[in-house]
Amino acid sequence: MFSFTEENYLKSIVQLTVFEEGVDEVGVNRLAVYLDVKPATVTDMVKKLKAKGLINYQRYGKVSLTEEGRLIGLRVVRKHRLWETFLHDKLKFNWDQIHEIAEQLEHVNSSELTNRLDAFLGFPEFDPHGDAIPRADGSITMPYRKLLNEAVPDQLYRIIAVSDNSNEFLRLFDEMGLNINDEVQMLVRNDYDGLLHILFNGKERTISPKFAENIYVVCAKCGKAKACNCN
Repeated sequence: MFSFTEENYLKSIVQLTVFEEGVDEVGVNRLAVYLDVKPATVTDMVKKLKAKGLINYQRYGKVSLTEEGRLIGLRVVRKHRLWETFLHDKLKFNWDQIHEIAEQLEHVNSSELTNRLDAFLGFPEFDPHGDAIPRADGSITMPYRKLLNEAVPDQLYRIIAVSDNSNEFLRLFDEMGLNINDEVQMLVRNDYDGLLHILFNGKERTISPKFAENIYVVCAKCGKAKACNCN
């Protein structure tokens, strides 16, 4: 058994290394920013996690997960994203409401409950935000994708996920009239301020680079994120 705080640290390291930055290790300062705590607080916790054999850590160095720590972190992520899916798809919570509730439910320590929830939902691969849901064995389907801010003008893309799960971003996403799986075309990018003019659902809108940096897309025709010849 592990405390909620220990599970949250392992989940956060998994989030940064596996899902967001694609690296094997993360620095204490980066983890502190992500968790919104002081670096000294992170240092104290990583020492405890190292003593339990869940992470590798050298003073003033980087933090990486042991195999056991990675599996525990992935299980917490799995529970969180399954609960988000249940809350959104079955209980009809808005997607800007589900994160905080799932933060509590993710610490229910019952693999049988998690597996039954997964089966009840039809073994979903992605949660309502488009994030990959780890399987019971820890494996993950990670689709190729790129940021909308990297889009090529005139090519048609399909939105597959968002990286910012904050209430502010999700509400703005809704207010824009966007949805996961919507097709979007980047018309032009302003050289001066980087503003993007996009077309979706027959509407033209202007969005900021910051907003576009939190939306993942693939080619709407071939499903690839890398360069293709679908124009």
